[in-house]
Amino acid sequence: MKKESFSRFNQYRNMWILVFYDLPTETRLERKVASDFRKALLKDGFTMFQFSIYKRFCLSLENAEVHIKRTKFNLPKKGNIGIMKITDKQFGMIELYEGRKEAPPQRTIPQLQLF
Repeated sequence: MKKESFSRFNQYRNMWILVFYDLPTETRLERKVASDFRKALLKDGFTMFQFSIYKRFCLSLENAEVHIKRTKFNLPKKGNIGIMKITDKQFGMIELYEGRKEAPPQRTIPQLQLF
């Protein structure tokens, strides 16, 4: 019984970070800035959720704050960026559709944390 409560606890402790962005891409320099921001997200372990929306799984709120701080450090001077933290439980309640057909849920792959 304790194992079940521990598992439930993790659904509320584990976090997802979602980064939404809309960056200008009119000039070559703006495209480079947008590309560099995307590459910084990928380097920090984010994966594409949809175009201009990236997600990252974190084991705790404290771990999520570390990655949010890194993302804020890389914010471009122009454009709109949103950062959202949600629990694993909330993320699991997202309904995803491909057209009118419900998409299968994405599996969480545990990541080794080295700090």
